[in-house]
Amino acid sequence: MTKTNRIQPVLLPILSPIIAIASALIVGAILISLSNANPITAYGILFQESLANYYGFGNTITKTAPLLLASLGVLVALKAGLFNIGAEGQIYMGGLGSVLVGLYLQGLPALIHVPLALLGGFLLGAVWGWIPGYLKAVRGVNEVITTLLLNYVALNFVGYLVNNPLKQPGAPSAYSALIAESARLPLILPQTQAHAGIFIGLFATGLLWVLFARSPLGYEIEAVGQNPTAARYAGMSVKRTIMLVMALAGGLAGLAGAGEVMGLKYRLFDRFSPGYGFDAIAIALLCRGNLVGIVLTSLFFGILRSGANVMQRSANVPVTVVYAIQGLTVLFIAISFAIERQIKIKN
Repeated sequence: MTKTNRIQPVLLPILSPIIAIASALIVGAILISLSNANPITAYGILFQESLANYYGFGNTITKTAPLLLASLGVLVALKAGLFNIGAEGQIYMGGLGSVLVGLYLQGLPALIHVPLALLGGFLLGAVWGWIPGYLKAVRGVNEVITTLLLNYVALNFVGYLVNNPLKQPGAPSAYSALIAESARLPLILPQTQAHAGIFIGLFATGLLWVLFARSPLGYEIEAVGQNPTAARYAGMSVKRTIMLVMALAGGLAGLAGAGEVMGLKYRLFDRFSPGYGFDAIAIALLCRGNLVGIVLTSLFFGILRSGANVMQRSANVPVTVVYAIQGLTVLFIAISFAIERQIKIKN
């Protein structure tokens, strides 16, 4: 093997996401120009208001937290060769779990109530992830179909609950009562909405690093993902691993929903997620299992979501341009996958 052939497998996974994001920003600049705005000014406002402005940075942190947790859920499944596109539904079930604990367990100190509410969110999300895992492992049902369909079930189930049994009496629209103050996550930046959910995301990232780099279970998950037949011959239980991984993936996404309820809204709303679960799929695909990349890319998407409205007001750029940049990023990463594959075939 030549030196170039040895370097390519290391550099390509690092360079591809960078090139994809840069390409998306360049095409985004063209779209901004077509809307009669200056792309340099628009991008300057986007990044300055999202990172350098105190309140804007708080908003960026707020939006990064659920993106990070949900994308970790997608990544865990990818490690096992599974495609979890049900993060959005798992977010809703996680939000429901934390609200039930926050509403119906009263009189607890925050030191106990907060972990219990987070556990409630994790468990309901895990159940919602375990169902497609069970169907995949035992019945051979494609997890893409089941996770996709369960998104709609979760959204409508939560919608039914906040319109009926969980609806606050006399409320003008669909939302539950406020959770107990002892079940709320503390704010980390005063006078902003930035809450401790970002620390939960970073802690979960560290735990996953330990899982995959230092534990037999992490090795088993990756072995199943790379070659389930070989893993089975090596004595590993592929079915158990699939169900476990999907439950863990759902639980992580569920924590994203719990953070939204416990740190931001303090109650359950109908359609409370602006599509974090779908953004999480793009983030996980961009990073290809790299946990540091997951953190940075979640921050990048958080910047886009945080600065979109400011860019619209200050630079007269439609918010839809930001969503187009997100979509272009996914498109370019798909193109990079195809190019990498061609390079590997040639080598």
